[in-house]
Amino acid sequence: MTSPLIKIDDKHIPLYRVVWVSDVPHFCGEPDCMHEGDYEVRLDVDDSLWTNSKGRNEVLKSLARWCGDPKPDDDNQESDPTDW
Repeated sequence: MTSPLIKIDDKHIPLYRVVWVSDVPHFCGEPDCMHEGDYEVRLDVDDSLWTNSKGRNEVLKSLARWCGDPKPDDDNQESDPTDW
């Protein structure tokens, strides 16, 4: 059985807390933004974590395995095969 936990940054998060994962990097244009170019992992209770593209892909892989998919379904055949 795969672990129901994923490590994001320095935190071990239960996968059931993940609500959604952003598909594009954050861009708000604010000069003091600390998360420009990072991907948001939205958690329940209005919490978010920020990670790089490698971390985002690891979260998506873990969620797919946890949900029973050995490999995520790819509707877009033109996508990068190393993504995920």
